[in-house]
Amino acid sequence: MITPGQLLLYLYHRPIALARDSIRAGGPLEQRRTEWGRREMEAAAEHLPALPDFRTGPTVLLHVMTGRRFWYQTAYCLHSFARSAEATVYAELYDDGTIDAECERRLRRLGPRIRLHRQADIAARLDEFLPAARFPVLRERWRHYPNIRKLTDVHAGRSGWKLVIDSDLLFFRRPDFILRWFGRPDLPLHAVDCAESYGYSRARMERLAGAPIPPLVNVGLCGLRSDALNWEELESWCAELIATEKTNYYLEQALVAMLMAREARRAIAPANDYITRPTRAEVEQPRAVMHHYVAESKRWYFGGGWRRIPA
Repeated sequence: MITPGQLLLYLYHRPIALARDSIRAGGPLEQRRTEWGRREMEAAAEHLPALPDFRTGPTVLLHVMTGRRFWYQTAYCLHSFARSAEATVYAELYDDGTIDAECERRLRRLGPRIRLHRQADIAARLDEFLPAARFPVLRERWRHYPNIRKLTDVHAGRSGWKLVIDSDLLFFRRPDFILRWFGRPDLPLHAVDCAESYGYSRARMERLAGAPIPPLVNVGLCGLRSDALNWEELESWCAELIATEKTNYYLEQALVAMLMAREARRAIAPANDYITRPTRAEVEQPRAVMHHYVAESKRWYFGGGWRRIPA
């Protein structure tokens, strides 16, 4: 039996939300064009060659979570970084739980410097380093909230500095800021958001972290030292945030912002060069080093941004 609350959700709140999303995306016709562009990008990614080898340039190791819905974005992201940096790129790719045989074939076409971590292998490692009996909230979130895997899957049981990047990034100029960080990683790194998106109250986050929360932390670029993470504390933070303010899509970004709050110094990507949510004008004539295509900028990304990366 449908409750009055469910009826209100299906007949009012959900249609209103869909209408608002459509307006932000430019309307039904523009949404259709965006989907055509997305399909063209996915088809074009099938023909990308293996990542180039710049023998005289720097060597970098990038960490990316990906899957069946994002493999082609990952491919363009890595190609754009390698070519803009003139760097030999190694990439550790983490299965978001959707990689099947066909998706694996596509990813492996990127060449021999790609290492794929399948979900079963990741789960076995987490059973050792983040067992569910000791970390019930983190493991529950791992099962139902893929974003947390950018922390758990990359860092649990490991050591050293790692740069995690999102798949929906494209690079157009030499990323000197990132390359300098790779040359001597000694500070946690993050990008700057277009709007603060933590999903939880600042007062509670600051009480848990014991420090003022920095503004506009964005985890499209996120450099952390694996062995510096306190998993017991992260478990405790997750448990209280969820118990008091429920689950939220931005939980992972909130946790990283709380980690950054503890740091006296951070490596912050210059916002004018590493743009979160670029405008249409910027996408059509890129002046920045990097674009992170969040929210309504997806329409410019699929509509033409990816075409500016040489095939």
